[in-house]
Amino acid sequence: MRHSEHKPTPAGELTLQIVPMPKDTNANGDIHAGWLVGQMDLAAATAAGRLSQGRTATVAIEGMEFISPVRVGSQVRCYTKLVDVGRSSIKLTVEVWTQDLDEHHPRKVTQSTFVFVAIDEDGCIRQLPDEVLHP
Repeated sequence: MRHSEHKPTPAGELTLQIVPMPKDTNANGDIHAGWLVGQMDLAAATAAGRLSQGRTATVAIEGMEFISPVRVGSQVRCYTKLVDVGRSSIKLTVEVWTQDLDEHHPRKVTQSTFVFVAIDEDGCIRQLPDEVLHP
């Protein structure tokens, strides 16, 4: 086997790609965790909205560990993968990978599981479409 076959790759679908700017840094000059969590929530909400065919709301974010810092100017990519659906809920894993300008291979930064609930125009919980519940 070639060495490159052993490199980890992102799981899921590329849902969001963004480049962090200097205004997004912490006191150490790295991108702060709150900015990154916000991007992950945006990616997960995008995927959940597509699945639910309408509005959703974040109801939970399960544990998160930051593996390495994110640098200004790197490509930040959020990948989403469906884990489970309930009558009105959607559970997704979000993986964040970055690629620095001077690096050849992307690296995983963090991952977490996000739970959303489908809501109607009034903000009340609604059932997911039948094609999501019974694929």
